[in-house]
Amino acid sequence: MLRLGPLVAAGRLLAGPRCSGTRGSVCRAGPGPLGERGLPSQGLVLKTPKGTRDHPPAHMVLRDRLLAAVVTCFKRHGAAAIDTPVLELRETLVGKYGEEAKLIYELQDQGGELLALRYDLTVPFARYLAMNKITNMKRYHIAKVYRRDNPATTRGRYREFYQCDFDIAGQFDPMIPDAECLKIVHEILSDLQLGDFLIKVNDRRILNGVVAVCGIPESKFISTCSTIDKLDKMPWKEVRSEMVGEKGLSPEAADRIGEYVQLNGGLDLVERLLQDPKLSQNKLAKEGLGDMKLLFEYLTLFGIARKISFDLSLARGLDYYTGVIFEAVLLQQENDHMEEPVSVGSVAGGGRYDELVGMFDPKGRKVPCVGVSIGIERIFSILEQKVKASGEKIRTTETQVLVATPHKHLLAARLKLISELWDAGIKAEMLYRKDPKLLKQLQYCEDTGIPLAAIVGEQELTDGVVKLRDVATREEVDIPREKLVDEIRRRLEP
Repeated sequence: MLRLGPLVAAGRLLAGPRCSGTRGSVCRAGPGPLGERGLPSQGLVLKTPKGTRDHPPAHMVLRDRLLAAVVTCFKRHGAAAIDTPVLELRETLVGKYGEEAKLIYELQDQGGELLALRYDLTVPFARYLAMNKITNMKRYHIAKVYRRDNPATTRGRYREFYQCDFDIAGQFDPMIPDAECLKIVHEILSDLQLGDFLIKVNDRRILNGVVAVCGIPESKFISTCSTIDKLDKMPWKEVRSEMVGEKGLSPEAADRIGEYVQLNGGLDLVERLLQDPKLSQNKLAKEGLGDMKLLFEYLTLFGIARKISFDLSLARGLDYYTGVIFEAVLLQQENDHMEEPVSVGSVAGGGRYDELVGMFDPKGRKVPCVGVSIGIERIFSILEQKVKASGEKIRTTETQVLVATPHKHLLAARLKLISELWDAGIKAEMLYRKDPKLLKQLQYCEDTGIPLAAIVGEQELTDGVVKLRDVATREEVDIPREKLVDEIRRRLEP
């Protein structure tokens, strides 16, 4: 784990007695990057920290669209929203992530509590269930998480990023909630029209059985799984080399594992492995394969089985998974140089974790859970590239009408009219000048995509009308002032 350094150091601010942390408060912690009157000192580099980035308005519009589509799907399936603190007790996070634990951001002692930034939304959810003694819940949670990872920002890999989680907690009949989670992934990826995709599924019990029948001691299960999980990025030869050279497996054991983990298919593969003389004798593997068969039956009823691949190389490195695990990847279409589609990155993942809540409960009471996390940053990067390639201009505001005046000394008329529009729920703007030129006001409409201009001059005031201009067609019509709101709404109806 990474420990963040002291909070008082050159160029850092201290949240202490003289810093309320509220908007507009001033923090003082001795010399730092700001000189007199808050002006930047010489040599200050203006940048965001490694693995983070700012989002300008156009990005935020795209992100809001994306999140809205995801939330709509979550709500369609009956989930309720929750939120949890960005900070967790360090002991809450320790021991839940296997080899990934080194990526946790730890904080210095803050008045008697050892804290860390949350690594994901699943462990906080389990803590929430145990703390509140909840045994049955369907929830979604969209929030930022933090990992001290090696960022690859062009592929949507950051140190600070959003996760969008959907989870079902409770004791239910096998594979029904699990199948719904996979249906949700299918719906979201289909709705977003990102291109062809594949959802890989496996089961930790099957993996456990494979490792056992290949003669690997249970103590090496987690480390072996983390190496198997690299098969989507590395060829088997390199994975085998890591198993033998770094993880201490015998070459024979690694070869036996290779016979299994390179297999993928559908229900036919499940049936085949149920007849495997070694796996069929392993209790955990037999249970996992039985549930996998049931899962494929439900996925067939949902009409999505053709997008699902039973892939024995899928391991997912997190310690808390106990049953079905899955991961969705986007596929690069085949061309002259490729015989079949290849993966261009994971965009969703999840699985079953039946024992995590019990780790927090004083009496060890278990609450079975299954859930999925949508990789919103990776998807956002893909959408961003698509928009850039298409040349689409994204509106960054939702303003419907610009209130304009053609002459001087009409500020009062603009203020009165825009107030009437705001009070009626119309999204309206005006320029912050006493006497702006009409051409400049109309140009602002064109530059920002505002569809209508409500123009009020001396003649309009005398006649009790407002000149409503369609910015795209430049057509103008006088509308009685009392009918203006209804006319604007009529024109803007979808």
